[in-house]
Amino acid sequence: MQILALDSFLPDDHAARVVWEYVEGLDLRELYSRIRAVEGRAGRDAIDPKILMALWLYATVDGVGSAREVDRLCKAHMAYLWICGGVSVNYHTLSDFRTGHGEFLDELLTESVATLMHAGLVTLRRVAQDGMRVRASAGAASFRRRKTLERCEAEAREQVEALRAELDEDPSAGKRRRDAARQRAARERSERLRRALAELGEVEAKKKPDDKEKARVSTTDSEARVMKMGDGGFRPAHNVQFATDTGSQVITGVDVVNTGSDQGQMSPMVEQHEERYGRVPDEVLVDGGFAKSEDIEKVSSGEQATTVYAPVRKPRDADRDPYLPRAGDSKVIAAWRKRMGTKEAKEIYKERASTAECVNAIARNRGLKQFLVRGLKKVRAVALWYALAHNLMRAVKLR
Repeated sequence: MQILALDSFLPDDHAARVVWEYVEGLDLRELYSRIRAVEGRAGRDAIDPKILMALWLYATVDGVGSAREVDRLCKAHMAYLWICGGVSVNYHTLSDFRTGHGEFLDELLTESVATLMHAGLVTLRRVAQDGMRVRASAGAASFRRRKTLERCEAEAREQVEALRAELDEDPSAGKRRRDAARQRAARERSERLRRALAELGEVEAKKKPDDKEKARVSTTDSEARVMKMGDGGFRPAHNVQFATDTGSQVITGVDVVNTGSDQGQMSPMVEQHEERYGRVPDEVLVDGGFAKSEDIEKVSSGEQATTVYAPVRKPRDADRDPYLPRAGDSKVIAAWRKRMGTKEAKEIYKERASTAECVNAIARNRGLKQFLVRGLKKVRAVALWYALAHNLMRAVKLR
């Protein structure tokens, strides 16, 4: 037995105290409403959502992304012990909580940024967007073609049926439990294969007719795609999109897609800002990978127009000025070309690297190098945790 005053072991300015103070100010009624074991009903006492919320926010700031590692730290590390306050947690609960409340985390991001906007700390005057390829929880060898997937899915379905029949016939309780576990594993494998076959249709639709047979998807994470990574290699990954206010370096928008290219991602992010905050950024800074004419046209038109700062692609003819309008350019595209040729635009564009790439680097340093969860829904929830943790630390410095 150890008798400890946990509060005396943690400095007053420790990040865990900052996280806890932030969580205490949150409206968590939605999370409390999901608890079924309440007074007057049967069931074990639930862990307070405040504890789980604070644990994952602090773990993200601390660069810990594994539920098992957080579970271990809750028994050995003073900051995690202080957050738990004597309440025991387990990695299953931690893992489920992390990925099971994506919509709540999304709303929390909107509310937290709106609060900073009300305080004048975030303006949305200028927003930088960048994509970051993050390794998926799937191996390259898990990718299969249609013929193999169909065969494996049929075998898995037969195995599920055989195990179910075996479970019904056997009266032994101990063996029945083991068979139930085997049946559950077989059923989950069969479901993964069905999802992979469903995703394969989407992949095949993007291929040329002669290349459809070459289409492959992963049986581990069917929504992961092979992408070119920063080191030049190709691996299964997800494309995380962060939009950041350049004046405060606060993340204002989050999205996750399974396309290796950033083309077409600017317009959805601008629309996301309008949905979240009722307005679009005055200016958006993106790299050449986002510079798609259709997107520039879309965000630069309408009642709420956004001014785009993106580099103009160098022409094949070295003698031609890239900033002069081309034949067939619309007024919007011609204005964009002309704008990017000015000194003012080039100075403004320098803020993109110091904002978007800085935020990406901070996320990498906090452990966003490989996802340990599977599927876009869960992956997006993890990306939201990183955004919330980043914004919390930024808000402390801004204030």
